[in-house]
Amino acid sequence: MAAQVIDGKTIAKQIRDEVKQTVEHWRREQFVPGLAVVLVGDDPASATYVRNKEKACQEAGIYSEVHRLDASISEDELLRLVHTLNQRPDIHGILVQLPLPEHIRSERILDAVDPSKDVDGFHPVNAGKLLVGKPGIFPCTPLGVIELLKRQDVPIAGRHAVVVGRSNIVGKPAALLLLREHATVSVCHSRTPDLSAITRQADILVCAVGQPELIRGEMIKPGACVIDVGINRKPDGKLVGDVCFSEAVHVAGQITPVPGGVGPMTIAMLLKNTLACAQLQRSSV
Repeated sequence: MAAQVIDGKTIAKQIRDEVKQTVEHWRREQFVPGLAVVLVGDDPASATYVRNKEKACQEAGIYSEVHRLDASISEDELLRLVHTLNQRPDIHGILVQLPLPEHIRSERILDAVDPSKDVDGFHPVNAGKLLVGKPGIFPCTPLGVIELLKRQDVPIAGRHAVVVGRSNIVGKPAALLLLREHATVSVCHSRTPDLSAITRQADILVCAVGQPELIRGEMIKPGACVIDVGINRKPDGKLVGDVCFSEAVHVAGQITPVPGGVGPMTIAMLLKNTLACAQLQRSSV
C-alpha cells in the first residue's frame, strides 16, 4: 500500500489564511505588521524566493518592502541599512536573503539584525533560546516541519526521530524542536557510518542534507513518516528531494513530496514569524 502523501500546499494555505485573519484584526486596531527583505545581487533563485515572499505578504495584508541592492555593495553599507531597519518602528521583521556575495560576511550581517526582528530565527540570541528551551523566534523551515507533523496528527512524543543533516538553518534546529516535542532524536550527517542502520530505526525521518535521492526505499522503516526538506535539481531539470520518492512512497506510512511538501510551509511560517516579531514589539511599547 502506498504512503499517504502530505499536502504541504493545503496546510500552508490554512496557515496563511489564519495569518490573514489576525492581520485583519490588527488593522482594525490601526496596527500593521511590517516586513523588510534585503536582497543583494541578482541570484535567480533568491529573486524568485523574494518575489514569492513579497506576494505572500501582500495576500496576508502584511506591509512589505524589498531592498534590492547591487552585488558590489560594501559590508559596511549593508550593515548601515540593517541598523536603519532595526530603528524603524513600522518594520517589525527583517529578512536578509542568503546567500550574500563572497566579500560580505553573512554572519556579521545576520548578527546585526535586532533579535526581536529576526524573522529567520538565525540570530545567536534566538538560537540560544531554542537550545535552552525559552520562547523565541526560530527558523521557518524546521518550524514548518513541526507544523506539518502536528496538523497531520503524527505522534511525536516518545517516537524516535532521525534528522539527516546538521546545518544551522534546518538540521540542528529541527532536532531541537523535535526534542521540545519529547521525541527521542538522532542526528546523522555526511560522516555517519552505516547511515541506513540508523534511518531504518526512525518513526519520523527528516531529511535535510542536500543530496538528491540519497535516502532509498530500503533505508526507511515500514510505516515511518518521512519529511523531505531537500530541493535538488537534476541534470535534466527535474526537481527532486533528498528522498527517492518513487521507492519511499511504497515503504513509508506518510511522506512529503518535492515540490509541494515542506517548501510552501517555509513561507507560511515566515508570515507567522513576522506576526510573532510584531507581537513582541507591540507588547514592549
